[in-house]
Amino acid sequence: MSLSEDLLAVEDVHPIDIVETLAEHHDWEFDRVTDDQIAMAVEGQWRTYSLTLAWSGAEQTLRLICTFEMEPPPGRDAALFDLLNRCNDMVWTGAFTWWAEQKLMVWRYGLPLDGGQIAAPEQITRLIRNAVQGCERFYPAFQMVAWAGQDAGQALQVAIAEAYGRA
Repeated sequence: MSLSEDLLAVEDVHPIDIVETLAEHHDWEFDRVTDDQIAMAVEGQWRTYSLTLAWSGAEQTLRLICTFEMEPPPGRDAALFDLLNRCNDMVWTGAFTWWAEQKLMVWRYGLPLDGGQIAAPEQITRLIRNAVQGCERFYPAFQMVAWAGQDAGQALQVAIAEAYGRA
């Protein structure tokens, strides 16, 4: 039986239980913060990303937040916001935002599970993979805007393009 079949064979499986099982399966560091929330560390090429997944029963939504620290020098806010807007125009499965007070770049996504739907492990894996890939893709552009003084258009030229097909 596959991991997906094992998890979905249990009636009323909690979405965070699925995330915890996936974290164990992938050997990701994690902490089950509450029954409805888990925090993980996922290693990327550029850095380690902090992911939090939380279940809201009231909204019937599994929310993912993926963050990485960033401390742009003063005066780079306008260029950073320009880049954020351009990046968000290029993605479909989430959105970036800047939390200035915490000095965090944030990727956010909410997966609605109305009517008692259950998120399949494959869906959650894709959700996590899309978050990390989105951060990996645009991380160099964020650094170039913040630290190299480039404008958003120039910085996006280095964003890792999505690859299609097989080599």
